[in-house]
Amino acid sequence: MTLSAEQIETFVRDGFVRLDGAFSHGVAAACRDILWRDMNLSPDRPGEWAEPVIRLGMYADGPFREVASSPRLEGALDQLVGVGKWIPPPAIGTLVVRFPVGRPWDDGWHIDASYPPPDDPQTQDYFHWRVNFRSRNRAMLMLFLFSDCGLDDAPTRVRVASHMPMARQLLKYGEGGLSLHELANAGFDSSADCETAYATGEAGTVWLLHPLTVHAAQAHQGTEARFLAQPGLGFRADPPMDDPSPVMRAIRMALETRT
Repeated sequence: MTLSAEQIETFVRDGFVRLDGAFSHGVAAACRDILWRDMNLSPDRPGEWAEPVIRLGMYADGPFREVASSPRLEGALDQLVGVGKWIPPPAIGTLVVRFPVGRPWDDGWHIDASYPPPDDPQTQDYFHWRVNFRSRNRAMLMLFLFSDCGLDDAPTRVRVASHMPMARQLLKYGEGGLSLHELANAGFDSSADCETAYATGEAGTVWLLHPLTVHAAQAHQGTEARFLAQPGLGFRADPPMDDPSPVMRAIRMALETRT
């Protein structure tokens, strides 16, 4: 088994678990080479780094397919979501590259939406996509580290156990949930007292976050570019509330302790 019983309980309680060595340093380096090429930038020419963040789309090149099919990752997802209950990602994305240049524009606290509004299912405006208390359509948020990431290298900030108050906050809006725009207006004060963890680790690390865990980017204070992918993971079918998986068990625990 990829994760120990203690790691699984940590995921349920804290809303995340760190999976070291999910893929090799060599594969991570091959992925970085592809991204440097596509950005028309180089690690040897830092004077050309002009933006604090560059976002790139989905990648299905060989090294990225190897990352997506990592046996350690698949084993952990089977343990946290359930065997046969999640959709294997065909590619890796969205890729986010952060540079030690200025202040980023995307560093607010948030959770990720998972389904389009019913009145406009084809919309490409992500701020109108929605999320509900049972995390419809999304089983996990995954943070793939393609470069070594220390505390100065813009690690993603993660609010510990924030999935609990978020589930309770979203319950008030029922199955329909809220859009990202509505969530931004409602705020994330329900998780403001949570401690902050930082998604650090060597290249090849994957952080597995409960889909309702509140997280945020931050400014890069280091010297090297930081490479990260943050794809979501879909359910094959939305599970019932009594599903025994750790993902659903965490939601039930949150709702059973609501005040």
